Amino acid sequence: MRIDSLPHLDEHATLVAAPPDQVWPHLTDVIEATFSRTGMTGYARLVGAADPVTSGPRPLTEGSTFPGFHVATAIPGQELALRGSHRFSTYALVFRLDADGPAGSRLRAETRAVFPGLAGGLYRHLLLGSGGHVIGVRRMLAAVRRRSEQSPQDDATNS
Repeated sequence: MRIDSLPHLDEHATLVAAPPDQVWPHLTDVIEATFSRTGMTGYARLVGAADPVTSGPRPLTEGSTFPGFHVATAIPGQELALRGSHRFSTYALVFRLDADGPAGSRLRAETRAVFPGLAGGLYRHLLLGSGGHVIGVRRMLAAVRRRSEQSPQDDATNS
């Protein structure tokens, strides 16, 4: 199933005071860290994820995987499309970067998914009804924004 054929669930966005090429490495780092946390491999195996472990090239590029997702598209400074599936859902999380003025970006996160059957419907209710999905996506966007907006001087003091 193609990403654009999956039903649209939601989209969240944030403005970043940094150009897209500066935001990109922070986006890939935050995504990798978020979905490679302790316990994610176990969860991915529990739900029968098609991609249960981290593998493939780094930094993230087409074919890279981490628990629950594989990178379908990686166009630096523009788009990072993640796909995944497990017994309750087939889904995609697409991050898009657009220039916003001479030194800014608009970072968007679009979620698409289908939840087949009764078990899929229950999973959808747990995921979306709890608000956990929205909180998680907004936290990722905020983390990318914070890291991208740090000055080089801040980066040196945090190393």
